Amino acid sequence: MVSKINETIAPRHVVIVGASLAGLRAAEALRREGFSGELTLIGDEPYAPYDRPPLSKQVLTGRLPVEHTTLPLFEHLYARWLLGTPARRLDTQKCQVMLADGRAVDFDYLLIATGTRARPWHDAEEAALDGVCLVRSRDDAVRLREKLAARPRRVLIVGGGFIGCEVASVCRDLDLEVTVVERGPAPLGGALGTTIGNIVANRMRQYGVDLRPGLVVTTLEGDANQQLRSAQLSDGSIIEADVAVIALGGIRNVEWLYKANISADERGVVCDTYCRALDTNGQVIENIFVAGDVARWPHPRYNYEGLLLAVEHWGNAIEQAETAAHNMLNPSFDYRPHTHLPNFWSSQFGASIKSVGLPTVADEVVLTQASFGMRRFTAVYGRQGKTVAAVAFNAGQMLASYQCLVEEAAPFPPDLHAPDGPSRVQPQPAGFPSAGHPRYDTGSEPNVVTQA
Repeated sequence: MVSKINETIAPRHVVIVGASLAGLRAAEALRREGFSGELTLIGDEPYAPYDRPPLSKQVLTGRLPVEHTTLPLFEHLYARWLLGTPARRLDTQKCQVMLADGRAVDFDYLLIATGTRARPWHDAEEAALDGVCLVRSRDDAVRLREKLAARPRRVLIVGGGFIGCEVASVCRDLDLEVTVVERGPAPLGGALGTTIGNIVANRMRQYGVDLRPGLVVTTLEGDANQQLRSAQLSDGSIIEADVAVIALGGIRNVEWLYKANISADERGVVCDTYCRALDTNGQVIENIFVAGDVARWPHPRYNYEGLLLAVEHWGNAIEQAETAAHNMLNPSFDYRPHTHLPNFWSSQFGASIKSVGLPTVADEVVLTQASFGMRRFTAVYGRQGKTVAAVAFNAGQMLASYQCLVEEAAPFPPDLHAPDGPSRVQPQPAGFPSAGHPRYDTGSEPNVVTQA
């Protein structure tokens, strides 16, 4: 059903900064809900909006040409596209976005959907070595695909989060030798905790990955031609590799907002449950909204000690963008809160991993179903006696039932009596990093500065 726009508050010109998944879906939602005014999308990349998840999977294997990652359009946008020129400053008083080329773009309503960028290697000279790669953009994926197709002696992956593990899986599919160095005790520990991460570690080793947990790469070394040749680890060991993939998480694109009167820092842009941005005094800015990876907002289901969610998931970007678009076009009494239950998926090492809820707030985890030597299992996460999340490995068909437990905050551990469940339920510590531990996979961030 098309919403009726309240003509007394209807914007004339909506500007969306961020021409990726959230920005595109917000633009479509605006048109779908009846917005007929001027619409401008600003993006720092020269490409039309494209899908990022395939970049670390199908594109690297060569099964999917990078050009085929372009996102489909479901609505006629009739929009002005300003691509290849990033935003540099926001003036909330004049309602203007200043671009890197000096142009000023006026707006009535603004959506901030600038997302994240890959965290680069800390040493610029070492990062410039031929063979040192990131995986975030189309150009990154094309470059890494070319390096893998050249059959390097070994691929070094720095960081054992989702991107690092997915790239490692691709390398093994291509029959390439690969080493993963993860500073935490287990891969995916920042997203799923050490207990489940140890199961992932066993699977990775079974697939032939040289996994080095509890270590960091201290130095990348090249030859006289500035070609990467090796890396030194914190235990003094040397890894010979021609390609290094830096997979240390993302940096939220907020620097252009630092001189504006808006609540933004390295953790993201703070907004309320209706996706409206807050100023530096915590007051709502009625005509500026936030959506996608760059947003931080209070979720009623995870209202722990001022927790603000910062969720870098595909589904959240779409739903939050659509919520922001709806609220731009409607009076406050018809606002829709953003209460999306976080969920994500990943494919790696023969496993389809799906999750619902927010594992990172849990203090305990329990295996509820398992079979085939742990090739298929489901785990439930709990916090203070309540179910907060569930994750399934090769068992995604069961996740809808577990989602109900999460939505109801059912007692933890759950009493399921599943035929493939354990004879005795034994909760274990979830094993998430303690405060101050650097986290490479962000599911949520407490309302304190994360220390590195």
